[in-house]
Amino acid sequence: MSTLDVAKKDFLDVRRSKVIWFVGGFYAVIMALFLYFGQTNVSEPNVQNALNGLTGIGAMFIPLIALVAAYLAIAGERESGGIKYLLSIPNSRRDVVLGKFLTRTVIVTASILAAFLLSAGLALAWYPSIEAELFVRAAALTVLYALTYVAVAIGISAATSSRSRAMGGAIGFFFVTNVLNLFGPLRLAIEYVFNDLMGLDIAGNQIMFVQSLISPTAAYLRSTTLVFPNQTVPNGFPWYLQSEIMVAIMIAWLVVPIALGIWRFERADLG
Repeated sequence: MSTLDVAKKDFLDVRRSKVIWFVGGFYAVIMALFLYFGQTNVSEPNVQNALNGLTGIGAMFIPLIALVAAYLAIAGERESGGIKYLLSIPNSRRDVVLGKFLTRTVIVTASILAAFLLSAGLALAWYPSIEAELFVRAAALTVLYALTYVAVAIGISAATSSRSRAMGGAIGFFFVTNVLNLFGPLRLAIEYVFNDLMGLDIAGNQIMFVQSLISPTAAYLRSTTLVFPNQTVPNGFPWYLQSEIMVAIMIAWLVVPIALGIWRFERADLG
């Protein structure tokens, strides 16, 4: 077998998971409701304003779809003993990690694209113009954002030996990089560490860059000027806070967790 063989087998198993489809469907419902209320009692409804407002809501829920879909991919197999079967076929441990990542990528991407297709259809009925290019750009950026959390979840799953540890790692990562980021404490914590404890006197722009490096959510939110042309980066922002750099950071979040997960899994004692 190979990476693709692992992915095909995993897809047959994971497609029956009701939790994954429920979370994806819940996001689609949120998008539909947001678009509906975005044109209710509005003299000139604008789909761009509705999608722009949905960005912050999506920033919270998209990681949940990704983490739920992927955090047990390998840890669950290790705890149940199924990992020994996968590796006896034979597959390399790298094949297992990459195959699982490929499967969860397909599932999460399909879920998000389905939500955007449904929303585009509703926007066609409710708004004067759906601005198809806007939907395409928003969907592409959102998929990239979601896959950063898929990569993290697979990396955590590959590095842990039990469901409880994988769940704890996924919840902890979500809380620090998403919840604390969206509600402000993450930036305050960075300022405290670098300026108060280390005495580096780092300016606000550098704090924002560190925050974007730590949190895929922060990078995603700062990259949305690529989607919404009416948004502009404030004057004086340095090059490292531009949207293109934020996209590059998200791409790095795709690669690094998977590489670390493979490295850790290849050295794990599977007993």
